[in-house]
Amino acid sequence: MKTSSQRTAIVTGASSGIGQATAQALVRAGYRVFGTSRKAGASATQVSMLTCDVTDDESVSALVRTVLEQTGRIDLLVNNAGIGMLGGAEEFSIPQVKALFDVNLFGVIRMTNAVLPLMRQGGQGRIINIGSILGVVPAPYSAHYSAVKHALEGYSESLDHEVRAFAIRVSVIEPAFVRTVFDQNGIEPDSPLTEYDQPRSGFRALLGEVMPKADLPDVVAAVVVKAATDARPQHRYTAGKAARQISLLRRFAPAGFFDTALRKQFRLPV
Repeated sequence: MKTSSQRTAIVTGASSGIGQATAQALVRAGYRVFGTSRKAGASATQVSMLTCDVTDDESVSALVRTVLEQTGRIDLLVNNAGIGMLGGAEEFSIPQVKALFDVNLFGVIRMTNAVLPLMRQGGQGRIINIGSILGVVPAPYSAHYSAVKHALEGYSESLDHEVRAFAIRVSVIEPAFVRTVFDQNGIEPDSPLTEYDQPRSGFRALLGEVMPKADLPDVVAAVVVKAATDARPQHRYTAGKAARQISLLRRFAPAGFFDTALRKQFRLPV
């Protein structure tokens, strides 16, 4: 096993979008970066791409062993791998919801459990979980996705309290809309209901209007680097102007006003 003096980072789901931008930003910040994807891909911009399925225990263990053999250390884990789910809550089966949680929450837990012993041995570490503003403000037609992001918020903050004694910190990044293909690659409902056809199409139309003006992945990547390097890291970091505005409104606006504003935003009757 080699031991490197260079800080080492793992970024899951690094083949595109936020993960790819984050991996590249961390390289520029001086890290040796290992990115992961479910399928083998070419390495680029000094990011070493490795295959890893975060829903498989052995795949996660093999990834960590490979990184450790090459560097002898893991200083930073960015849990970015995830899938989406858009539709009415009752349109999705329990197996579909379990699949969402297996990637977006249990995948984070698998990766975290795999690196924590190494970070404790090294006497320091950072774990950064890519959450969502939907972990703060649930939105219509994203009930299960909002649920998994709320769970990630609770898990991350609790874990941060537990591991801080070992000089390990855990933070969540909360972006709003980001210009990626993420919304196009989500789980489609296996029991679509005609009752939701009109509002669902309206929501998709809203996404079509918002996404071209959404934040670039680089905006989120810059916040990840900040969280990784802050001397006093925060539990949560919003990423982008929209996420900051929504978070502040949720915190300070009257509940009735916020509820009405949210329904208007999503073109629902108030």
